[in-house]
Amino acid sequence: MKKIISLAVAALAIILSLGSCNNAKQVVYWQNIDSVNISKPMQWDAKIMPKDILSIVVRTVTSEVAQPFNFYQQNSNTGTSITGNTYQTNQGYLVDNDGNIQFPVIGTVHVAGLTTHECEEMLKAKIAPYLAKTENPVVQVRMSSYHITVMGEVASPGVKSVPQEKMNIVEALAESGDMTLYGKRNNILLIRENAQGQKEVHRLNMNDANIFNSPYYYLQQNDIIYVQPNKLRTNTASTNPSVSYIFGIVSFAASMASLVVNILK
Repeated sequence: MKKIISLAVAALAIILSLGSCNNAKQVVYWQNIDSVNISKPMQWDAKIMPKDILSIVVRTVTSEVAQPFNFYQQNSNTGTSITGNTYQTNQGYLVDNDGNIQFPVIGTVHVAGLTTHECEEMLKAKIAPYLAKTENPVVQVRMSSYHITVMGEVASPGVKSVPQEKMNIVEALAESGDMTLYGKRNNILLIRENAQGQKEVHRLNMNDANIFNSPYYYLQQNDIIYVQPNKLRTNTASTNPSVSYIFGIVSFAASMASLVVNILK
């Protein structure tokens, strides 16, 4: 009996240690970072896409001059925005399926495919003919609806707003509380929808430092990140809870029996 208990405990210890070593190797990020050159600069700016909501504000030296170009006028007393006698709660211009917005005075403007800076310069040029030469309009464009979705084996899954209009995969995972120990770090799923509505699937490996040089290091608005569960998680999920409970009791009993045997030696 003593030999059987000792063998069972030893076998269990070996299994657990092997599993722990294997998991430990998979948990470490960027394992080859000392041999990968990540110093090359990577320029990236978000491009405006259909269904984006843009916040656009025009400012001039004389505030009255800019009013016709500002669809929303802030009410200082209530904090709401008004257009004539109509109150608005959602400030912004919705980019339609053709990539256009309807801008005051100017009319239809195609903005899809532009960065916010490029959109600012284009609108500034279109507004200039309506203003006196002494006016120097300032146009500010922001993406009000920029967000990504993080799902799966992370501490805090959900939809993440990106007010700075720029986020990389590392920041997205950190914003989600990092991956759990059950997350597959070498096979993260990125689902991306392009301007034509077509979905693309890419896989990212956070164990490999080459992720810093990947064209998918920076995320695009509406990206979906799914951290898949590893084998330990899937095996646990597929195991009958009662079996796991019984296995736990048996393991505990074997450990206690071994302890008692050693004490009574």
